[in-house]
Amino acid sequence: MKKLLLFALLAVMCVFNSSCKDDDDDHNDDAAVEYHAHIMSPDATDKNVGDDIHIHVNFEEPDGATIHHVNVKIYNKDDNSIVIFDEPSEAHVHADGTYEVHGDVTLDGDVLAHTDWVMEAKAWGHEAGEGEVMETVEFHVHPE
Repeated sequence: MKKLLLFALLAVMCVFNSSCKDDDDDHNDDAAVEYHAHIMSPDATDKNVGDDIHIHVNFEEPDGATIHHVNVKIYNKDDNSIVIFDEPSEAHVHADGTYEVHGDVTLDGDVLAHTDWVMEAKAWGHEAGEGEVMETVEFHVHPE
């Protein structure tokens, strides 16, 4: 009877241990990953106040390794404190090999006119800065 109870206790402990593992245990060796960020849209052509622009960025890791974090941001080149797009809201996406960010922005308001903007697409590993890659596109916004 004692052996049966001991076996049952051991089985329960094994099930509990495997179910409580951190889901991030499958991290790649972030030093070996090769993240890529491809800005598909918008391009670097001049824009006008009132234009609607579509944001489309493809992130990839060619070997299919985990993409841990991504961020796409559009900010004023002269004053980085003005941000008109910042997605995804949670940078930790934990995607297998590929991830896309899509969004739409209307270029409205006087703050946008005669201003240069930077769209920055960034991917990085589990820890800040690990395997980080960044691509940027700059564009100018004219008044209506």
